[in-house]
Amino acid sequence: MNLSSALQQLEQQVEIKIAGSVRDIERIAERNQWKVIDAFQTHRVSDYHFASSTGYGYNDRGREVLDEVYATVFGAEAALVRPHFVSGTHTIATALFAVLRPGDELLYITGTPYDTLHKVIGKEGDGTGSLRDFGISYNEVPLTAQDAVDWEAVAAAITKDTKVIGIQRSRGYDWRASFTVDQIGEMVKRIREIRADLIVFVDNCYGEFTELLEPTEVGADLIAGSLIKNPGGGIASTGGYIAGHKAYVELAAQRLTAPGIGGEVGAMLGMTRAMYQGLFLAPTTVGQAVRGSVFAAALFKELGFETSPHWSKPRTDLIQAIRFHAAEHLIAFVQGVQQASAVDAHVVPEPWDMPGYEHPVIMAAGTFIQGGSLELSADAPIREPYTAYMQGGLTYAHAKLGALRALQTMIDRGLLSV
Repeated sequence: MNLSSALQQLEQQVEIKIAGSVRDIERIAERNQWKVIDAFQTHRVSDYHFASSTGYGYNDRGREVLDEVYATVFGAEAALVRPHFVSGTHTIATALFAVLRPGDELLYITGTPYDTLHKVIGKEGDGTGSLRDFGISYNEVPLTAQDAVDWEAVAAAITKDTKVIGIQRSRGYDWRASFTVDQIGEMVKRIREIRADLIVFVDNCYGEFTELLEPTEVGADLIAGSLIKNPGGGIASTGGYIAGHKAYVELAAQRLTAPGIGGEVGAMLGMTRAMYQGLFLAPTTVGQAVRGSVFAAALFKELGFETSPHWSKPRTDLIQAIRFHAAEHLIAFVQGVQQASAVDAHVVPEPWDMPGYEHPVIMAAGTFIQGGSLELSADAPIREPYTAYMQGGLTYAHAKLGALRALQTMIDRGLLSV
């Protein structure tokens, strides 16, 4: 891959430095792998569960058992796992519309949510079918200067109309640490002390299997995520999941299909085996990606760049943020990641006005699954401060190569010296 000798030497130094963190990551992956296998065994998964269904998909036992396996893995009463979810945003929107009604309020306590959710929340009278279009109000509480939940402001913001508390586990496009499962558990506890009947929803995207527990295991009522991120293991070609209390998951099923139909139908169209196998592979594959994020953090930190989280910090999602000095540095980084891809390495990504985003975005995504964020990818809004968000890598070797190739691209363009 034409890496300079100086860069190869730096690579070896970084590998030595992160060895202790790598051992911790591998242990988490191992324990989560055991947890998934145990769930498969508990529900007696067999090869006949992988059979396809068509039409209405009535009596699809593979689909039903997959829901049960997910519920067990996530420590939830029930789960809804379907290829009919087109993205993480769709899955989150389904969960929110399921439990909110006209006159209710959604309150996010972790600041402004990820860009693609803004159109789901909507504006008054926007006519797009957003939450606000249905008379559901929205409010948010910014994080403190220390990136913690402002509990005094949360208590003041909760009104009689507040029904759902929203928590975004991952950093999104913010320069803040992602929230750990322990922190989310503490949030749930504090919310219950304020008002016990509030529904706590967690956007779990990018977080699955990075820790030993999931938010539903520490009291969250409802979580949602995408199968082309962590839990699909790089195998599931589309889909999403919702897990949590049975009553709320059933409401989500009614929203996904139609009232009175719910989760009893939905042909799997030959995708069931990949969804099972992806879940089986997910803990190990996530561990590979997290290890790659740690390597990238340490590599760029060695060269004086700001990174978040720091390479030595425990991980609770896939995302590694790296801050650059100018737009050309950012663009070179993302284009370098693309050059390390096995798919579309010859393509040169450029910033563009991507639907759902408020600024031009540049994305490197040479992936087998379009938009598959568990695969090596990097993206960034072109706005100050210039921050790239790198995630994924089905293998550590690929994730490491992505970081090195990005750095080499910056060096080749005279933007950096090593």
